[in-house]
Amino acid sequence: MASQKRNGQRKSGGTVTRSGPGNSGNRGGTRQADRGQNGRTQNGAAQNGRPQASRAQNGRAGQGRPSATPAQGRGGALAAGSSADQAVIPFSAPAWLQWTSLALSLAGLGMSIYMTIAHYTSTNILVCSNKGYIDCAKVTTSPESMVFNIFPVAVLGLAFYVFMTAINTPWAWRSGIAAIWWARLVGIITGIGFVLYLIYAEVIQIGNLCLDCTTVHVITFLLFVVLVFAATMKPTSDTTR
Repeated sequence: MASQKRNGQRKSGGTVTRSGPGNSGNRGGTRQADRGQNGRTQNGAAQNGRPQASRAQNGRAGQGRPSATPAQGRGGALAAGSSADQAVIPFSAPAWLQWTSLALSLAGLGMSIYMTIAHYTSTNILVCSNKGYIDCAKVTTSPESMVFNIFPVAVLGLAFYVFMTAINTPWAWRSGIAAIWWARLVGIITGIGFVLYLIYAEVIQIGNLCLDCTTVHVITFLLFVVLVFAATMKPTSDTTR
């Protein structure tokens, strides 16, 4: 048996490796060296990975920057919206002028309703003299109180002031619609022209005056002055829309 072991050792190269405490120590040292090299390799890989991570972070930051741009865009949109609220509104007028035109329109509307009721009921309800030069009953019952012998002047005045009240509200003024502006201007020019005709009919054709009619005429004239003045003004800014 001993001779066979020796022969086997000679065949394997003549070197015999025995297992022992020394050999186990060498193995432990070899494992520790391997672990150290692996650790260094991992540290190197980690160090090499740091630039990649920083690049990834830079890439994320770069991707985040465009996201800040929409935020700035939203802020710009909000700023644009706030500036739009204070933008110049064409075909508008100051608040005092808007409310003045509305008050005059309502006053004319009230008088027109009153005159229409008197036309269809009785002239006795008119707060006006019926004797002498000032005679409301004579004027309101004359042939000139009917346009084309079809339309009562009182009804036409009522329709006119319903229209003027609607387009002289602050909401209509603030709309900035050109059609409303032109309708307002054309309407009041037509109204003042009709008033001049009625004054001519009272003074020249009938020969009497009606105080109630004259009240409506004065209101129409004042509204004409206000609206023509508004037409000559520059557009205003409005923050109450």
